[in-house]
Amino acid sequence: MSEPIYHLPQERRLVTELPGPRSRELAVRRDAVVARGVSSSSPFYVKEADGGVLVDADGNSVIDLGAGIAVTSVGASAPKVVANVQEAVARFTHTSFATTPYEGYIEVCEKLAELTPGDFPKKSVLVNSGAEAVENAVKIARHYTGRAAVAVAENAFHGRTNLTMALTSKAMPYKAGFGPFAPEIYHFPSSYPYREPAPISGEDAAKRAIDYLETTVGSDKLACLLQEPIQGEGGFIVPAPGYLETLQAWCRANGIVFILDEIQCGFCRSGRWFASEYDGVEPDLITTAKALGGGLPLAAVTGRAEIVDSAQAGGLGGTYGGNPVSCAASLGAIETMKEWDLPARARAIEAAIRAKVEPLVGHNGVGDLRGRGAMMAVEFVEPGSTKPDSARAGRIAKALLAEGVVVLTCGIHGNCIRFLPSLTIPAALLDEALDLFVQAVAA
Repeated sequence: MSEPIYHLPQERRLVTELPGPRSRELAVRRDAVVARGVSSSSPFYVKEADGGVLVDADGNSVIDLGAGIAVTSVGASAPKVVANVQEAVARFTHTSFATTPYEGYIEVCEKLAELTPGDFPKKSVLVNSGAEAVENAVKIARHYTGRAAVAVAENAFHGRTNLTMALTSKAMPYKAGFGPFAPEIYHFPSSYPYREPAPISGEDAAKRAIDYLETTVGSDKLACLLQEPIQGEGGFIVPAPGYLETLQAWCRANGIVFILDEIQCGFCRSGRWFASEYDGVEPDLITTAKALGGGLPLAAVTGRAEIVDSAQAGGLGGTYGGNPVSCAASLGAIETMKEWDLPARARAIEAAIRAKVEPLVGHNGVGDLRGRGAMMAVEFVEPGSTKPDSARAGRIAKALLAEGVVVLTCGIHGNCIRFLPSLTIPAALLDEALDLFVQAVAA
């Protein structure tokens, strides 16, 4: 296993307050021309990034535990990604695979067929974003089955387009005021071990969902069932063992396309290439994005060839889907994941987080620590209860930012802090950030 190569010092270094003067100047310019609905959780503006650090316009180097929302798993400037992009952009920036195709698109689809779960013939369609991938997965499932209804888990997040807003559970800020939404979407109760009223097995949680869907929709009306193996924006929720397997068996028995959304948890993030490998399930369709592109916009729907091929020629694709530069970046990222054994690095990150944070659980409003690999979250509750404490999570995130550590919140109530670093973050840098987190919780 090769070691990551960094071009920036991997250190936390604050030379001004955050934000510094240059970032404040940029904020003024932003306010004049950028839509208010486009928000940023950090007030400083990035100039360089690499490994586990972001360097801002004022020269501050901060520890990054967000990785561009799980995008820069190989780091924000991994050598193979940079080299591939430089070579590709010098050849041609775009032709559109829909008009004049090129090899890079095929190569990415070959890698997806090789790496995604399932020992069966697979095909892919490449698009630009996770939301597009989910939209296309639903399109394919509806076309293949001739059915309209879509089942989606509670606490889900699948995007901000009209259809994916309908699939998403959280109203603010994602859905409020943007309706009406796409019809024939049915949210079923999912497995959330920390918040079950009484202990329940994964199999029983799945049977609860199945009973709800059979009663309210009917299995013969469902085109597909959509589930994140680890729910992302919902709070990094890992379902109980047996949950995904039971849902998959029911889908197969009833001709329902079983779709797993691995946009955030896929490509080594969970400690395996795909989080669904922990449960031994093989989705009919899988959606990927984020880390797939190595920092450039790229997403995919991959699945059983007979299902993907059910769509008529011209029914899938788009102008920019599978852009040649993004494909080159993806191939560099996948090669880096293999060379640096990023699944192992993700597992090491989980071990480091658990060692520092697990002793806090049950004390001082820390309700739960959960996740897999480099996708871990702490849920904050009011002391002595399980009532969500979103204000506390916000205060801790703000306190860490002032110390030069970027963390993101999540959860339906915004009461979780997630640890989502690059898989190339140096161990010492991660330990420093975790120590600051522990101090912030104590304070």
